Amino acid sequence: MKLTWIVVANNSIARFFTAESESSSLTEIETLTHLEGRLHDREITSDFPGKIKGEGAVGHAFEQPTDPKKHEADNFAHLVAKHLEAAHNEHKFEQLLLVAEPSFLGLLRNQLSGQIKKRVCFELDSNIVTLSADEIRTHLPEHLPKLQ
Repeated sequence: MKLTWIVVANNSIARFFTAESESSSLTEIETLTHLEGRLHDREITSDFPGKIKGEGAVGHAFEQPTDPKKHEADNFAHLVAKHLEAAHNEHKFEQLLLVAEPSFLGLLRNQLSGQIKKRVCFELDSNIVTLSADEIRTHLPEHLPKLQ
């Protein structure tokens, strides 16, 4: 079997697994965490939004140009993608299965290089990062797919 990695992630944690064969259990090999992904908007931004003076005497609340939580999730997706790129360059895997919370899966796809996208042989949009390795395995195909 080709060297296979299974990545299970959301906006605050990414767990990396491998499998010995197409039908074997998963072995966790490492974990990346991003604590900022768990924070509330008010905890991410240093100050509460202020007021800006509008026309006349009316002021309006200042709004962030980007959502702080989405920004942090995008930062973490970038970190995971760079980690995968480095691991692939070190020949740690040949094929990749991605399991991620739906919105994070989209962010992660956007951050993956073309080289890594070619290695993806399975995707599942589900937030199962807190499950045990055995429980995660039940969400994957009985026989892990092989990259063509």
